[in-house]
Amino acid sequence: MIQVSVRDDVDLAALADRWRALEARSDASFFLSWTWIGCLAAERFPDPVLVEATEEGRTVALALFNRVRRWGLPVLYLHESGDPDLDCPYIEHNGVLTEAGRAAELAPVCLDAVARRYRVAMSGIDDRHLTAIRAVAGFVTLRRSQPAHFADLTTLRQSGQDYLATRSANTRQQIRRSERYFADLAGGGAVTVTEAASVEEAQAMLGSLAALHEAIWNARNKPGAFARPFFRRFHEALIEAGLPAGTIALQKIAIGDIIIGFLYNFRFRNQILAYQSGLRYRDAVSAARPGLLAHTAAIRQATLHNIEIYDFLAGDDRYKQSLSDASRQLFWVEAGPFWTHAVTGGWALDWLKSRCQP
Repeated sequence: MIQVSVRDDVDLAALADRWRALEARSDASFFLSWTWIGCLAAERFPDPVLVEATEEGRTVALALFNRVRRWGLPVLYLHESGDPDLDCPYIEHNGVLTEAGRAAELAPVCLDAVARRYRVAMSGIDDRHLTAIRAVAGFVTLRRSQPAHFADLTTLRQSGQDYLATRSANTRQQIRRSERYFADLAGGGAVTVTEAASVEEAQAMLGSLAALHEAIWNARNKPGAFARPFFRRFHEALIEAGLPAGTIALQKIAIGDIIIGFLYNFRFRNQILAYQSGLRYRDAVSAARPGLLAHTAAIRQATLHNIEIYDFLAGDDRYKQSLSDASRQLFWVEAGPFWTHAVTGGWALDWLKSRCQP
């Protein structure tokens, strides 16, 4: 028999051990690992609410929310703070942490424990969790959805083909032109992938990545991912915790002395999650496609190891489509008892949006 408790007297230090124990029995993503959830947790969850499901005395599901007040009502944010400045390290592949293969069974039970009392906000959940919240909440508002494109490296290895041979003729041409362009700058040579071997080296690569990343966004008169100070601080702490365990990979892609770019990826359960990049763009040079070239080099290296999926995460950018084989949809939703929707006037806003859609 499954028993569910909802507690707000959460000892985050004590929770870490239970979380890691369940994580080891789960099939959840890196974003539900304690490396991510526990990173600067006391700062990110100032008013935590923990949902825990047990079965025969064993923890089988966990979900950590932070409680904030909006419109005078409490709102629970799943694995986020509810503060944009603290949530800028965006979470994806989010959901309830459960024992492997039991998300469809346990997610509705856990979400039911809070969605009948509170308004809840959940970012980057999959279709199983969307189905779960729709089954238990009085209302569900879909804020947005995005595909997460990925390359299937298991199928690629089984076929015995080189990765580049599986891409379209146009994509292959762009990648080869880009490789020739950077090779000419370097005076010849092949693409190399150098991975940070220490925390210090990884932090240095993160700094170089950030400089390239911000230069591109500043040229567009827009703030980049590193514009918020917490983003950099969070990832410095994440590297400190995750690199020694092998779950963080900072890579330099280069030809000779010419740096093509830096990739910041997560490596977890035989998957690579392409989280952030800093690339050497040359706007006036159409042949320079550093993103295509850098990710192709990283994917080729991943095929040499036991990597099954190279996940580009949420977004429908052209390069993600060109380098991928398939996609999974992620959803950003708010849900809860219907009376909270009515009190905030949300029903009227949703009705107006529906009337304005073509």
